[in-house]
Amino acid sequence: MHVVIIGNGVAGVTAARHLRKRNSHVRISIISGESEHHWARTALMYIYMGHMQFTDTKPYPDPFWKKNRIELVRGWVSLVETEAKTIRFEGGRTLSYDKLLLATGSRPNRFGWPGEELQRVSGMYSVQDLARLEAASPGLRHAAVIGGGLIGIELAEMLHSRGIRASMLVRESSYFSGVLPDEESQMVNEVILEQGIDLQLSTNLTEILDDGQGQACAIINDKGERIEVGFVGLCAGVSPNVAFLEGSGIEVSTGVVVDSQLRTNTVDVFAIGDCAEIREPGATRGKVTAVWYTGRMMGETVAENLLGGARDYNPGIWFNSAKFFDLEYQVYGEVPAATSKGEEESPASLLWMAPGGRQSVRIVHRNGAVIGFNLMGTRYRHRVCESWIQEQRSVEYVLKHLNDAQFDPEFSRRWTREIQQALEASA
Repeated sequence: MHVVIIGNGVAGVTAARHLRKRNSHVRISIISGESEHHWARTALMYIYMGHMQFTDTKPYPDPFWKKNRIELVRGWVSLVETEAKTIRFEGGRTLSYDKLLLATGSRPNRFGWPGEELQRVSGMYSVQDLARLEAASPGLRHAAVIGGGLIGIELAEMLHSRGIRASMLVRESSYFSGVLPDEESQMVNEVILEQGIDLQLSTNLTEILDDGQGQACAIINDKGERIEVGFVGLCAGVSPNVAFLEGSGIEVSTGVVVDSQLRTNTVDVFAIGDCAEIREPGATRGKVTAVWYTGRMMGETVAENLLGGARDYNPGIWFNSAKFFDLEYQVYGEVPAATSKGEEESPASLLWMAPGGRQSVRIVHRNGAVIGFNLMGTRYRHRVCESWIQEQRSVEYVLKHLNDAQFDPEFSRRWTREIQQALEASA
C-alpha cells in the first residue's frame, strides 16, 4: 500500500511517523513545495531574530527520513484526481496513491486590498515569507503589520528586534479582543505600546501604494492617513490551504470536511491539521483548529485509520500558549472573551491582577464548576489544570488547592496567598 501525504508540517509528519511505527511495509511519501525537510513553524520568528539557524528548527536529522523509509517529494500539487488516485504537480509530474492524506496547513488571508500583490508585501507563515522579509530588511526603517492576532504581534517583535519601526493596524478596539477578556487584552495593549510599536486600534487597511516599480511604498488606512513603509506584513489571520482541491470531488467548506475519524467524503482520502474541518466539532471549539498540538493528535489518530482502524479523534481539553513580547500567556479549557455577571448556566469568572498589571489569573466557572483558566505573566501546571476541568472541580476546591498548580516557585512564594484571598473574596 502506498500512502501519500501532502504537507510536511507537524500533522503530516506525525502521521508518517506513526504509520511507520505501526507498519514496516507500507510505502510512505510526503510531498512539500515549501521545504525539503520538516521544520518547526513556531520557530520562524527566532530565525529572523538571530536566535536560531534554519537547521536548528528541524526536529529530525536529515538521515532520519531515509532510515525510516519515508520518501520526501519536493513539489507543489496542482490537482488531485481522486477517481484515478493520482496527484498532479505543477509542471506535469504525477504520483499515484492507494490512500491520500491531506495535511496542507494554512495560508495567510488576503481580502482583496488594492496593492496586496505588490513586492515587499507578504504574509508571515512560510519559509518563502521569511525570505521575502529578509530581502526587504536591508535599509528598512518602517513597516506595517496588518492584523492583531498572534502572528501579527510576532512580526512586530521580529521587526522591533532589528530596530525597524512597526505600525500595527488592528481592526478591533483592543488587541486580540475576540479571544482575550478585556483586562488581559488591555494588558497586552500596554506591553505593545511600551515597546515603541505604533499600535493603531479600530483601524483597517484600505490600500497599499505602489512606488512605480511594483513595490509597496506606503499604506492608506480607513481614516485616510498615509503611512510611508517599505514592507507590509499581512497577518490578518489564516485560512485552510485547499484551493488546489477544486474539481477533485473532495468536499470543502472552510476546510476539507472530515468526520470524527478524519475521513473525507471520498474513499481513501483523509485530512488533518489546519486544513481539516470537522463536521461535528466539540461544543467549545471551532470546526477548524489551527494549533500545533491538535495537528499532532490528528496525525496519531489518522495513522491508525489509514491502516484500517476506526479510531475517533478526541482533542481533549483545549489549551494554548503564546508570548506577547516578554509577557507569557496560557489558556486551559473554556475562556470566553466575555463572561456573565452570574447568570445561571452562563460562564462567570474570578480575576486576580498583580499590582502593576503584568500578571493575572482568571478562573472561569459554570454553575460552580471550573471550566477554564487564563494566565498572563505566570504559568500553571498543565496536567493539574486539565484534571480539575475534567473532574469538574468546584471553585472552592480549586482555590483551596491553587498552590498545586503553581509552576514558578518564585512567583508562588510571592503571590499564592494573595491570589487565593483575592479570588475567594470575589467568589
